[in-house]
Amino acid sequence: MGNVIASITVSVDGFITGPEDGPECGLGKGGERLHYWVMGGPWTYDGGHDFAMKGPDKEFFDELIASFGAGIVGRGMYDAAGAWGGTNPFPGPLFVLTHRTEEQPAVEAGFTFVSGLDDALAQATEAARGKDVAIGGGADVIRQALAAGRVNELALSTAPVILGAGKRLFDGFDRDVDLEVGKVVSSPYATHVRYAVKR
Repeated sequence: MGNVIASITVSVDGFITGPEDGPECGLGKGGERLHYWVMGGPWTYDGGHDFAMKGPDKEFFDELIASFGAGIVGRGMYDAAGAWGGTNPFPGPLFVLTHRTEEQPAVEAGFTFVSGLDDALAQATEAARGKDVAIGGGADVIRQALAAGRVNELALSTAPVILGAGKRLFDGFDRDVDLEVGKVVSSPYATHVRYAVKR
């Protein structure tokens, strides 16, 4: 059985989005700066942008996703991303945690709606066929999985920005979790750290 790896990008002050995130502005106002590393440089929601990851950022990302067999995200992330245009962009099937499972998308889209974390982890683990299961956010899903002791590794990409408002990764999290620093990769747009979650 593979590991469960939670990964997300945060600002220096711990936000995963700026304010007013949603389908038109998935990372919130000013939040696109969090993903300069993903896009290969500065971009905005107003202008056209390409997925042009490069250098150390691409090396980090490629190594991270190479082990993934399936993934889990929350409904908020799914909606804010506009369902990625109706097609799963990640390796392996993607399980979306939601209370509205009756809105199940078409099978060929690569998404499955599930109502609970345990169910999502069970289905994702089976679908991953021995590879790792990725938990990609949002913050609430990562907090739930950490609190339940189900995360083996936390991969945090910290963008060199202070957002001041938005959604915080650990807002309301009251657990004591020790981490061990693993691989660290830096670029002008982010410092990526892979932490082992100590048991």
